[in-house]
Amino acid sequence: MNVLVIFDHPRRDSFCGAVLDSYVKGVEAAGHHADIADLHAEGFDPRMGAEDEPDWGNAAKQYSPAVLAEQARVDRADALVFIFPVWWWSFPATTKGWIDRVWNNGWAYGERKLPHQKARLVAIAASDAEAFAKRGYDSAIRTQLLTGIMNYCGIEDNALDFLHNSLASDDARKELLDTAYQLGLSF
Repeated sequence: MNVLVIFDHPRRDSFCGAVLDSYVKGVEAAGHHADIADLHAEGFDPRMGAEDEPDWGNAAKQYSPAVLAEQARVDRADALVFIFPVWWWSFPATTKGWIDRVWNNGWAYGERKLPHQKARLVAIAASDAEAFAKRGYDSAIRTQLLTGIMNYCGIEDNALDFLHNSLASDDARKELLDTAYQLGLSF
C-alpha cells in the first residue's frame, strides 16, 4: 500500500520528527511504501488565495498549480497518515491550511469524495490523557478531525491516536516512540 504521511512541525529534528521516523519505520516494516509530505520543509503556503477558494457553483473548477500538484500526490496514495503536534486542540495551521487549499470542493467533498481506504492521525500532546478526558479535549478533537474532515471527505476507516506526555522524561519519550513504531507496524 502506498501511504502518504503528512508531517507538520517547523523543526524536522524535533520530537515530532522522531515520532515521524518511528512511525514510518513501522509502516515500511509492515511492507508498505511511505511518501513523506513535510509541509514546512517543502515550504507549503497554507494561505487560501482566490484561485483556490471553493466554487460552490463549479465542482470542476481548476485550482492553482500548487494545489493540483498536492492533489496529484494525494491521488497516488492508497491511504493517508497525519503526524502533528496538538496546537490549540487541533492541527497546526499549516496542516489546516493544506486541507483548506488541497481538499477542495469537487475533489475531496461535494460531487466527488476522496477514494482512500483509510486515514490515521497521530497527535503528539504535551499534557496527559487524564487532562484531555477531564476537559473533553479528546472527544472534541476526534469529532472535529475524524467526523468533520475525514468522514466528510469519504474516508470512513479512520482513527486518531494521541501520544500524551511528550514533554516527559527520556524513558517516557522512548515509550512514545515505540508506540509510534507499533502504530505504523499495525497499519
